[in-house]
Amino acid sequence: MTKMRNFPLLLLMVVMTVAQAEALGRNHSENRAKRELLLRSKRRWVLSTIEIVEEDSGPFPKKTTQMFNDRTDGKNKHEFRISGMGVTKDPLGVFSIDKDTGMVYVHSAIDREKYPSFHIEFDILEKGTVNSIDRTLAFDVAVKDINDNAPYFQNPVMKATVKESMDEGYLPVQLQAWDLDEENTINSTVSISVLSQEPKEPKIEVKQIDGSRMGQLFFTGCFDYDKVKKYKIIVKAQDHGKPPLSSTATVNLLIADSNTHLPTFKEKGYNGQVLEMDSNKEVLRVAVDDKDSPNTPGWRAKYTFIKGNEDDNYKIETDPKTNEGILTVIKGKDYERTSFTTLQIAVENEEPLFVCGSKAGVAAGVKPSPDSVNITIKVIDVNDPPDFDRPVTNVYQKEEELPGKVLYKPKVTDVDSDVANIRYELVEDPAGWVTIDKKTGQITSAKKMDRESPFVDKDNIYKVVITAIDDGEPPATSTGTILVHLGDINDGLPKLVHPSTILCANKANKVMVPANDSDAPPFSGPFSFSLGGDKKALKELWKLDPATGEEGGLISLKSLPYGNYSVPLVIQDQQGMMGKQTLEVVVCDCAGGDVCRGSLPVTTTLGAPGIGLIVAGLLLFLLLLLVFMCQCEGKTFQPIHIAQDEGNQTLIKYNEEGGGSACRAEPTLLLTSPSSVSVVMTDGLKHTTTQMPQMTQITTQDTDIYRSSGRTLMNSQMTSIGGQQQRVGEANETLRSQGGRGMYSTWTSNRMTSNRNSSAKYSRSTSMMSDQHIADHIDRRLYYIGEAHGHTDQPYEYAYEGQGSRCQSLDKLSVNNPGEDLEFLNDLGSKFKTLGVICRKDMQGRNVQL
Repeated sequence: MTKMRNFPLLLLMVVMTVAQAEALGRNHSENRAKRELLLRSKRRWVLSTIEIVEEDSGPFPKKTTQMFNDRTDGKNKHEFRISGMGVTKDPLGVFSIDKDTGMVYVHSAIDREKYPSFHIEFDILEKGTVNSIDRTLAFDVAVKDINDNAPYFQNPVMKATVKESMDEGYLPVQLQAWDLDEENTINSTVSISVLSQEPKEPKIEVKQIDGSRMGQLFFTGCFDYDKVKKYKIIVKAQDHGKPPLSSTATVNLLIADSNTHLPTFKEKGYNGQVLEMDSNKEVLRVAVDDKDSPNTPGWRAKYTFIKGNEDDNYKIETDPKTNEGILTVIKGKDYERTSFTTLQIAVENEEPLFVCGSKAGVAAGVKPSPDSVNITIKVIDVNDPPDFDRPVTNVYQKEEELPGKVLYKPKVTDVDSDVANIRYELVEDPAGWVTIDKKTGQITSAKKMDRESPFVDKDNIYKVVITAIDDGEPPATSTGTILVHLGDINDGLPKLVHPSTILCANKANKVMVPANDSDAPPFSGPFSFSLGGDKKALKELWKLDPATGEEGGLISLKSLPYGNYSVPLVIQDQQGMMGKQTLEVVVCDCAGGDVCRGSLPVTTTLGAPGIGLIVAGLLLFLLLLLVFMCQCEGKTFQPIHIAQDEGNQTLIKYNEEGGGSACRAEPTLLLTSPSSVSVVMTDGLKHTTTQMPQMTQITTQDTDIYRSSGRTLMNSQMTSIGGQQQRVGEANETLRSQGGRGMYSTWTSNRMTSNRNSSAKYSRSTSMMSDQHIADHIDRRLYYIGEAHGHTDQPYEYAYEGQGSRCQSLDKLSVNNPGEDLEFLNDLGSKFKTLGVICRKDMQGRNVQL
């Protein structure tokens, strides 16, 4: 059956081949391409046109066509295969072929809007070897459109605003419909219309452009904002397919208020009053009614004068908040001339009035006239001020004239007061150069006037202002101005503009020296320059060229060493007025511009050797730190027990002449048990007390050596309790008898000497570990003292007269320590040396030998 159906197709192909051959014979060159395309042998594919309808409801799979090739021998040793869209490419699984019979099937409904056509390739292969029997051919599957898409508007809801005064015609609303069905078919042909509108008037329609899916709203009539402020319009888009499909959109049309009402005055007339000669004063306000929307151009009032203000005495403005008209007098009215004034004003809106049925806002008939009203103004008489015959008077005067000259005498009139009762006062006289007669107003010079004064303006004018005050109620005043034009005289000396200058010796040997004169021509420049001296040395070094003009040229005649030079100059103006001045000239080497080259800054750079030393020092420091840590590892540090401090002494600084030493507790060494000693701080010093019934008091010798200019000043003092050397031994025995306990005492003395920004601190610490050591130390010190004085007197024993004074001596008592450093005595400062010289002279005067 399949072969029988394909036989007509085969016969048709043979006929077409014969006809094509004949055509090629007639015009071989023109139809070569067409011949190659259509010439087929018996072994080629037989193709048929495939067309399917979109959204076919099935049933599926559904046959579409069958493929045939005459190279098959009928023994079923071949197979058919297809590929491409719908088979091996998206969308997959739409088409398939029976590999034995060549029947093509479709398996699902197709949406033309997504896939309008399919391009599919056919192959025939040998079974087993899968070798191609013939060349690959292709065909297209066209999807036939149906009306399955309704037209639609891109914006389903639209909004527009139009003014109430808009003339009939097109509205600013454009409509655009879309349809996804096949173009240029009835399925995609769309008509747009108005489905409904609320309210009904004015009539709104759609005018559509022929052959398109675009339209625009159109209206006839007028909008009335007072009645309707919003319109709702529903438009419809419908295609011509079968069945026809449609959709709708909503247009919200807002109406904006325009000037459709004239403003009207609330009152039929207004009355006001103004003081005579008042200016810039508000007189009254007028109010209007307007039915248009507030704060719009159609509501804002605009007031104008119709008549009564020919002299421009008044102005009327609109209050932007209340819309009232503000009437203001800007130029005073004279009561003697006018006592009443009638003003007629009109009111309109900023926006022109619109009347429905007009064209471009102009009424077809008579345009309504704006509303108007009359205002009556009463002028109230007041005291008129005095009137100067000339408000501004010019007076000419030479500078530096002697005072006492009459410069000006006013002429004043007053319609309300007696001129004889008018008094005058000075209002403006910045330099105090004039006086005024308060009865007549006469102006007289009181001082010499200087044209170069800062109170004179650039036009050489000195300004004086006076006022005239009448005796009215209240008193009225007016002012007059006197402009004193000062003529110049040659009273100013010419001088240099710059008293110093720089001469760049490395560039030129000449420098220009400008001069000026405070006088005006012909009492100023051009000037004459000359050297101010007859010294031959000056003329050998300098000369002036040019020597006349606004500036002179100073030339060095020799190569001058760098430094500062003083050049006396004489400067003369055109009238021979001579000014003498010394010009300071700096001769130097200049860099860029006329600026002396400064000394180069001192800089220091660190070279490679310096950097190497720094690095080596750091490495050595780290090495020492590492060695220290290694040696200290595992060791336990024991705390150092500090002996009890039994006293503290301070070298008192005396900075006042005649000042004496403040009484302090004397430094006593108490050889007692540490447990029985208590320390009390008083006036910055430590005081020790003990509860022992018997106490041995020992004061030590302190020898301070002060060296100055090769001389040695020794000051020694020794105090012994008991008066005999045997007492010391007894004291030692007493100490030994106290239970055999070893006494330990520490005495620290701090001395601070200040010398400007430096200070020296001296600390001495002595520890006596046993009473025997103390006794031996006392004996040794007594021996040294006797040897230093050249005699061996033994201590003399006096009768006991009670306990000695506790006032501490200036010389501190201490126990000598072989390891102590006395170098601090060499740097006690200038004040201490002065004290030493004074003490030495005093001792020499008393024949005191050390």
